[in-house]
Amino acid sequence: MDLTPFETDNSVSCRLSSQIPDACRTEDCCLGIDEAGRGPVLGPMVYGICFCPISKKEELKNLKVADSKTLTEAERENLFEKLDEARSYVGWALQILSPNTISTSMLQRTKYNLNALSHDSAIGLVQYALDSGVQLKEVFVDTVGPADKYEDKLSKLFPGIEVTVRPKADSLFPIVSAASICAKVARDRVVKAWNFTEDLGEVDTDYGSGYPNDPKTKAWLLKYLDPVFGYPQFVRFSWSTAQTLMESKGVAVHWDDDEEDGEKAAQRRNNKSMLSYFSASAGGFFSSTQETS
Repeated sequence: MDLTPFETDNSVSCRLSSQIPDACRTEDCCLGIDEAGRGPVLGPMVYGICFCPISKKEELKNLKVADSKTLTEAERENLFEKLDEARSYVGWALQILSPNTISTSMLQRTKYNLNALSHDSAIGLVQYALDSGVQLKEVFVDTVGPADKYEDKLSKLFPGIEVTVRPKADSLFPIVSAASICAKVARDRVVKAWNFTEDLGEVDTDYGSGYPNDPKTKAWLLKYLDPVFGYPQFVRFSWSTAQTLMESKGVAVHWDDDEEDGEKAAQRRNNKSMLSYFSASAGGFFSSTQETS
């Protein structure tokens, strides 16, 4: 799994994929969809698909794939290697949604919530498989939102394909388990090797699970909160945990506009103008706050 296309610019989303097995272009296939990293405040969310000929379902089952959440990291890596070794009949594709993409989507003027983002990612991956020549006949999906509505939506979008949407599909259908493993392995690798483009010095990577209720994650968020510029792009700043910390620990800033002189308006509000944080002597993106705090 070559993550270079995403690591080159982790501020945007990226699609990665395996080679399409010849068997998947000539035989009726099944496809599973699952995601990894929906809940964490740190790192990307990864949507994954895995597909194989229907005639190979039993062989896939014999690989002992299971819901990635029930496996250790080492077990997931081992199973991904097995899937890779079965490349003659197993293919996969991933949509890596960067933290920046997630947060800007959720906070844009026209709201684009996580469920809609998830649905569109899944739909895009199914369409990618079809466009690549995979002969899809069956699609199995771990539900996002009401299962019946999601199933109906996918069935209308992809007529002629039998769509099954179920809660806990990653523990019911091996092809979904395989997709779950691909997505989770990708997310784990991306998080572990995250390239911080911000000038943070030597970054403490002991950020725990990345979930908002993890004490290590909360401590990391506090440590790397810049009072003016907020968080590095590793953080989903649209998450309530991050927003609460920014509101309580960040500096209140007045944004200049054309209606009133920015500096005067800021002084009147006993505040600072945004422009006051930029000066010729500022050493870098995050260093200017150290001179003014």
